[in-house]
Amino acid sequence: MTWTAHTSADLPTPAGPYSHVIDAGAFVWTAGFGPQDPATGEIPEGIAAQTERVIDNVERALRTVGLGLRDVVKATVHLQHLDRDFAAYNEVYGRRFQPPYPVRTTVGSTLAGILVEIDVVAVRPGAPSERDQHSPAPGGRS
Repeated sequence: MTWTAHTSADLPTPAGPYSHVIDAGAFVWTAGFGPQDPATGEIPEGIAAQTERVIDNVERALRTVGLGLRDVVKATVHLQHLDRDFAAYNEVYGRRFQPPYPVRTTVGSTLAGILVEIDVVAVRPGAPSERDQHSPAPGGRS
């Protein structure tokens, strides 16, 4: 399988040696994005505003490869204060992602100066999967 790494000036500068997006044809992975404004580095206050900004950054990352939030199949979310901030974060998340919602893992994490970080896996619409390319196994299972 071949893949391509992407970075974009429309996203916050990576804080280390990593790419913003890896495009592997049918599948796309993003780095974990925080709430930094790509142009100014500003971080908004509060979990709701930070969640909005993080999802904006995830959406920008996906656009670099022609995808959007509707193409996300898996989200991993880190919250600095899981118990305190879950409800407000979840309200924003539920408004920005549409049904059928991607699968999601939300965990409490120690984050450096931010309240939320999200990374996603997306799938290209209509992209054949490796499973589609194989013949069914005996007994009809593959």
